[in-house]
Amino acid sequence: MTGEITNLVAGVMPRFEGYVYPNEAIPHPLWGFLIVLYPYITGLVAGAFIMASLVRVFKVKALEPVYRLAMLTALSFLLCATLPLLFHLGHPERCYEIMMTPHFTSPMAMFGFVYAWYLMAVLLLELWFDYRHDLVRWAKVTPGFRGLIYRAFTVGVTDESPKALALDEKLGWILSIVGIPSAFLLHGYVGFIFGSIKANPWWGNVLMPIIFILSAVVSGIALCVFVYGVLNWTRRHPVDMRCLDTMAMFLFYALVVDATVEGLDWLHRGFAAEEGFSMMQIMIREKLFYTLNLGQVAIGTLLPLLLLGLLQLLRRRVPEPVRRRMIFGSAAMILIGVLAMRWNVVIGGQLFSKSLRGVMGYKLEFAGVEGWFMGLILLSLPFIILTVLVKLFLSERLPSGGHTPHGGVKESAH
Repeated sequence: MTGEITNLVAGVMPRFEGYVYPNEAIPHPLWGFLIVLYPYITGLVAGAFIMASLVRVFKVKALEPVYRLAMLTALSFLLCATLPLLFHLGHPERCYEIMMTPHFTSPMAMFGFVYAWYLMAVLLLELWFDYRHDLVRWAKVTPGFRGLIYRAFTVGVTDESPKALALDEKLGWILSIVGIPSAFLLHGYVGFIFGSIKANPWWGNVLMPIIFILSAVVSGIALCVFVYGVLNWTRRHPVDMRCLDTMAMFLFYALVVDATVEGLDWLHRGFAAEEGFSMMQIMIREKLFYTLNLGQVAIGTLLPLLLLGLLQLLRRRVPEPVRRRMIFGSAAMILIGVLAMRWNVVIGGQLFSKSLRGVMGYKLEFAGVEGWFMGLILLSLPFIILTVLVKLFLSERLPSGGHTPHGGVKESAH
């Protein structure tokens, strides 16, 4: 009987190594896999918007073929950014209360206002100004339900005069400029939430918001590269190598900056060797060996740096098919590496005891709200939404003819 009770307790309680406080004896960390996905998805949003801003604000003409695709990608992932938080809540039906009764001293409560500002006031408005002229034209010649959707999105504004189009362009440009700091605020706010927790040596770091912003830019550009490649492959379209090479160049430079700042952070941690550093060494060597050393450092940083760096030096000597595979492979590895980085921050920061003399275990389950199957569904949902948006707004059979403004794909008339 005693043995059965011992086995039952061992199956319910987590594994402990070293000394932990009694109040830490919980079945699993309070923040699980869903909270890993929350900063990951918001980072993809910010990075994709920065990619689009390179065209509209900084006039990088080579990236025009991916401008609208990047904007639609940012919208698709932004629509799903709060879903991990909602699923994690015990009462998700109460989520509106952070807007009705704001609590200005709570970083998580204020995130609702940051999210609403970026979604409603920046991204949706910029997309509407950019698409308004096309929506008016498509609404006139597209029959059926699809035409009804286009007419609804025009919201009754059908002015096609040069003055109106110039105003659309000007307002869209202003929103792009406003959107850049807004994108940094959206994801830097996530890093601020972790960095403001002083009692946790893994999180309590003034560089945490900057690291989150830089990794968001890297992951968002990598996502645009990946989506652009998949879209052209499914449509059997040739890849614009000038555009792809330019994306690879920006991806390489962003990754260099991100890796440098993260390296400086760890160099400072090692040199200062403050309280808790010995426990962090144990985490790096044991608990997070695969996700940190292999996932984040080797797969997500060193290999892409090597491949993209070689392309910057030997671009003209590498055949186009090999170059495409190297760029797409680097983008996929970076997406995996950034996801591993989010895991290391969220889960790793909860695995060591507040006594700094013990560590806990964590096992990712298959089923349940915090299981990896639910996480896979939430990660798939933005891609499903993006597929619908591409069919509606980037379809090669839209009856508008010619090139759309700011890098829309070339469309053939019916």
